[in-house]
Amino acid sequence: MPNLKIALAQINPTVGAITANTAKIIDFINRAKEQKADLVVFPELAITGYPPEDLLLKPQFTTDNLAALKEIVKQATGIAVYIGFVDQNKKGIFNAAAFIEDKKIKAVYHKMNLPNYAVFDEKRYFQEGKNPVIVKYKGIKIGLGICEDLWVEKGPYLEEAKKGADLILNINASPYSIGKIKARHKIVKKIAQKTKAHIVYVNTVGGQEELIFDGGSMIADPKGKVIASAKQYEEDLLVFNLEGSRKLTPFLDELPEIYNALLLGIRDYVGKNGFKEVTIGLSGGIDSALTLVLAVDALGKEKVHPVFMPSSFTLKQSEEDSLLLAKNLGVKLEDLPISSLHDAYLKGLAPIFEGKPADITEENLQARIRGNLLMALSNKFGWLVLTTGNKSEMSVGYCTLYGDTAGGFAVLKDVPKTLVYRLVAWRNSQGKAIPESIIKRPPTAELRPNQTDQDSLPPYEVLDPIMQAYVEGNKSLKQIVKMGYGKEVVCKVTSLIDRAEYKRRQAPPGPRISPRAFGKDWRIPITNKYQNK
Repeated sequence: MPNLKIALAQINPTVGAITANTAKIIDFINRAKEQKADLVVFPELAITGYPPEDLLLKPQFTTDNLAALKEIVKQATGIAVYIGFVDQNKKGIFNAAAFIEDKKIKAVYHKMNLPNYAVFDEKRYFQEGKNPVIVKYKGIKIGLGICEDLWVEKGPYLEEAKKGADLILNINASPYSIGKIKARHKIVKKIAQKTKAHIVYVNTVGGQEELIFDGGSMIADPKGKVIASAKQYEEDLLVFNLEGSRKLTPFLDELPEIYNALLLGIRDYVGKNGFKEVTIGLSGGIDSALTLVLAVDALGKEKVHPVFMPSSFTLKQSEEDSLLLAKNLGVKLEDLPISSLHDAYLKGLAPIFEGKPADITEENLQARIRGNLLMALSNKFGWLVLTTGNKSEMSVGYCTLYGDTAGGFAVLKDVPKTLVYRLVAWRNSQGKAIPESIIKRPPTAELRPNQTDQDSLPPYEVLDPIMQAYVEGNKSLKQIVKMGYGKEVVCKVTSLIDRAEYKRRQAPPGPRISPRAFGKDWRIPITNKYQNK
């Protein structure tokens, strides 16, 4: 095969920001030209950002994206461009890609395999493409594809290979989950071997609400060996000569991979939604501590404002630990006691509560007062409130609606409690941040005297694997019991998960790191009497 210099333009577009995305695309085209690339390849739906969801139902949105494509076509001089956009004809709209050469669209490919599972619902919007496409460029036959087309057993790559494709371009918006990059490498290697062609796999990068796109674009040779790979979690322009030496970025280990995914999720949610600073309720517990460290690492200490809101049940240790954590990170800790506010609430409610014993109502008032204070700071200063609840708590409803769930972005929403501890240990190994006393103390909400999480819940070492089997594995109660867990505890955990759906539906979004998070790919009815036995 004749030699070819290819630029993998791994960009971070913003959904709906067509003008800004187009400017970024043109900039990357020019940068690729400067490095003498023959071809520059962009991600799936690079012009619109992914996923555009119901913006696709607005005809003007498609029109604007087509106008942007025309501007990009004008830049294709001295270089070919393969880029994702939304196409339209009498049959509807298509998830499409254009191969551009000499200021002309040489070919348009319509995605043939539309994913409609997990976080994907492309069949809601797009028509299916019908035909594989091959273009000839610089004497090379190039097969075209988009994302899912590479993941199916009988994808268009087979027909393109039969027709002599030497090179197959596959552009993607493939969201992150733990270990996903290794799965991508496996499939790209397999298809390269099957087609005996070079595979160019370009992924988008960035955070889009719950979804995190981790990049990791790559090229595999016909023997199934990855010969070039881009960075994870950041924009990259990887320029590679197909006959050159290997240019590889090593995989991150599991914990830094997850940690960097969370950082990207925070950074892009805050920035892309127009916020500059954030606030966090700091309790002295490990969840709020990890949330604070993540926020500081993602945004910088000057943009993060922790608030300590003690009640009459807050232990002195919580205050001391919070102050030490803030000192370690170089942030100012605001102190807003809530005891007098709680007393005022109790006094105001006393006439109607007369004769009723104190219960969880009085506990939850404290959480809701804290939520009100944080939202007041958000309104006054324009700070985004980051909530601190983890996936274990969210799964079983161990959280207060309009209290600790009040906020704009739930950083640990898809992070189980046992993983919280592992992430803290890893982060501390990179530079001591979270005090040992926070790590070692039993988890507690401190809403009543001597309270710990295990008063209400099984140990997290038991709860988490049951939750993961039920939520992420869709296993039945009987199947989970066969895994070695007692029937009583399995019944309790799964029942709590089912009953807490109304809380999760009202919780803020948070970054998805697992194969199944509470959000786009969890759509359980609130009104639901099914018993998964």
